[in-house]
Amino acid sequence: MNNQSTLGFFGGAGTVTGANFLLDTGGVAILVDCGLVQGDRFALARNAEPFPYEPTAVDYLLVTHAHADHIGRIPKLVREGFRGDIYSTSATKDLANVMLRDALKVMEHEAERYGVKPIYDEGDISTALARWRTVGYEERFSLKDGIEAWYTDAGHILGSGMIHLVRNGRKIVFTGDIGNVPQPLLRAPVIPQDYDYLVMESVYGDRLHEQVEERTELLCQYIKRIQKTGGTLIIPAFSLERTQSMLYEINNLVESGKLEPVPVFLDSPLAIRVTDLYRTHTSYLRPEIQNQIARGDDIFAFTGLKFTPTIAESNAIVATKGAKVIIAGSGMSHGGRIRRHEREYLDESNTILLLVGYQSVGSIGRLLQDGARTVKIDGEKIKVRAQIATIQGFSGHADRDQLVELVAYGADKVKQIFVTMGEERAALFLTQRLRDYLGVKAIAPEERQEVEIDF
Repeated sequence: MNNQSTLGFFGGAGTVTGANFLLDTGGVAILVDCGLVQGDRFALARNAEPFPYEPTAVDYLLVTHAHADHIGRIPKLVREGFRGDIYSTSATKDLANVMLRDALKVMEHEAERYGVKPIYDEGDISTALARWRTVGYEERFSLKDGIEAWYTDAGHILGSGMIHLVRNGRKIVFTGDIGNVPQPLLRAPVIPQDYDYLVMESVYGDRLHEQVEERTELLCQYIKRIQKTGGTLIIPAFSLERTQSMLYEINNLVESGKLEPVPVFLDSPLAIRVTDLYRTHTSYLRPEIQNQIARGDDIFAFTGLKFTPTIAESNAIVATKGAKVIIAGSGMSHGGRIRRHEREYLDESNTILLLVGYQSVGSIGRLLQDGARTVKIDGEKIKVRAQIATIQGFSGHADRDQLVELVAYGADKVKQIFVTMGEERAALFLTQRLRDYLGVKAIAPEERQEVEIDF
């Protein structure tokens, strides 16, 4: 059997978003993830570009998890001729159904605003979902050309998984995004073992997170601060995982008496729908969380919490005077209802804008995080008098030391590690650290680079 394969990096190389990797053995072509490039308006054109490979020639698409930067171009792939099977966990498929339809609404809005066409339609989503197969963690399934595949828990978001592929005694692992340890809701990632090649993420490859105790205490202190001043705490939250983690933490703070109830508005239709899926797929949650739910605690409901799915309910939030917390999408402030609240409250000195996740270059969130004192939101120039705060500990991504530790435990016989899905600085820093600390062969591939591997 021929063991020479080509690994192509067609997204997620030198950048965080747009994950898209193609493994071609000569007998089968397997695509891992097919995500949107995210950030500022430049991403509109990038996502509309033709794929750098022929979609009709791809046999399988394996999906690590349901974040838009990993699934957002799947319907486009189908639209352009892909007719293979799509694999993921069941939670990922259910979340993708919600996430893709929401992304289409955003695209339709952008089409009106910027005069660009959406890259797919409802029919393409339905066609993609009809081709979707689901498997459980550790459930083996066979692909063409003698490849055996399975998923293990990546601990990143509900249903996220690392993909393991074995062919003729050789193994490659695609980590997708690797979970921060410990997560409020999810189990720790299952550390991969005995692989020849590893394609890994590096979002926080050059940084450390706060400890869990500090993470929760910081959140509590920010809420207490706005309770004291009568101000507003705005949290631009990613609708998938970050929002549910925040709700769970506030639920525990309120129900334990550590925090007086305060009006908390979940102002994101997408986050509300995703939260319902977390209630459905409880088997993916940590055993302690499952037990808490079994004892009758709805971990996404507490005194003061209100869901605001409609525009009218969202608009009415401003009428609530005094201290309040607003959790709204999107997490990088490049769209969604959070922008309205930022226009309303950023110029008030008793506002705290709390960033709890990665902010991509060019996004409003990144500008604010970097200290901008004025920002332009939907064409309006806004003065920033609010305090801009960051809690990295709520990140769903492993930090620098966790990433190095994951490789240290599992890379006894590794031939090569490919460091992807990070800004260039983070990817290069982690690459060098893996070389220096562990003595492994690691590279940070460039966009559209193709590498020959022994697989």
